[in-house]
Amino acid sequence: MLVAVFRLLSRLPLRWLQRLGAVLGLLVYAFPGRYRRRLRAHAAQAGHDSAAFARRAAAHTGIMMLETAWVWFRPGEARALVHTAQRERLRRAAAEGRPVVFLTPHLGNFELAARFAAQYAPIHVLYRPPRQAALRPLVETSRQNDGVRIAAANRQGLRQLLRALREGQMVGILPDQVPGAGEGAWADFFGRPAYTMTLPARLAADPEVMVIAATCARLPGGRGWQLHLEDIDDRPDPSPEAQAAWINAIMMRLIERCPEQYLWSYHRYKQP
Repeated sequence: MLVAVFRLLSRLPLRWLQRLGAVLGLLVYAFPGRYRRRLRAHAAQAGHDSAAFARRAAAHTGIMMLETAWVWFRPGEARALVHTAQRERLRRAAAEGRPVVFLTPHLGNFELAARFAAQYAPIHVLYRPPRQAALRPLVETSRQNDGVRIAAANRQGLRQLLRALREGQMVGILPDQVPGAGEGAWADFFGRPAYTMTLPARLAADPEVMVIAATCARLPGGRGWQLHLEDIDDRPDPSPEAQAAWINAIMMRLIERCPEQYLWSYHRYKQP
């Protein structure tokens, strides 16, 4: 049923779909509850404490949810609306055959960043299966195509990522996801300790691995998305705390470029 709904939504023009998503996001935000409290609290923690900012962030959350139908079911058209002057950077990375770790926060359309990179080489993306069983067929079948391969956040998925890097392929990780107990360390995230995964830093310890921070920010008026790539040349000390701090510093820098498009409602400060 959900697959059918998303397919139906994907038939709408992108501008209409994004407008509908904005209305949906604002409607959900209008009802007092945990979602609204968390969005306001997390945004305020980062210094964005106005009600107007919270409403814009809620609208972008709704847009992100619905425009994903376009990314999943009209991937060619979605990729054609990605604007970037850094295509050559991706071509070079693929041509060199070096392993690449892409770091992307829950910002803009993070699904599309991986789809765009997959034009140049296969990319293996770490993900957590949805808790709701009804969502799993939609997420797993829709995410895994067009050169994107998904790797569950477990031992089998980790082996898949390591094998891909050994073969000189690309790996994509959302480092602002809360890892499981024993898989991260506490580090500052916008002035508050957050349990942070250390896996990306451990993968980046190999000097052959290239680390690229990627964001796909939404442009107004249904004009598509702006892809920005940033080479990360420094590497953290080997302690888990230093690795977590390295991850969060990169994420905060990316988020502050377009903070309204960050998923502030994500439960970033929860206990693992």
